[in-house]
Amino acid sequence: MRSADLWKEFKGFALKGNVIDLAVAVVIGTAFGAMVNSLVKNVIMPALSYILPAQASYREWKLGRIEIGAFLGELLNFLVIAGVLYLLMVRLMEALRRARLIPAVPPAGKPCPFCLSIIPAKAKKCAQCTADLPAEP
Repeated sequence: MRSADLWKEFKGFALKGNVIDLAVAVVIGTAFGAMVNSLVKNVIMPALSYILPAQASYREWKLGRIEIGAFLGELLNFLVIAGVLYLLMVRLMEALRRARLIPAVPPAGKPCPFCLSIIPAKAKKCAQCTADLPAEP
């Protein structure tokens, strides 16, 4: 394979929409993760250390050599990110679908009227029972 052909193939792959969308998502996800990490480590956990009766910073909470404070900070970081992703991806998308601002996803398959197995929506014959399906109007 010539290098010009290889370069042309690589450009076609790298400039596809889904690759660029993935790159943008990774960059935004990294920035969002850094922001949440800073919120947890610099705001929430220090505020929590004022509420709890310990004199030391949360980073100094330990059980022997086990750094409980650092673990709790990372756990809280994960829970905040997971909660925000849940709210955005599940609840917001559900609300947008209910408001009909985004189209509903059509089902990928349909049940066979004879054997009730799930078959592709455009199928004319069932792969399970080999029945000819009635024509759809």
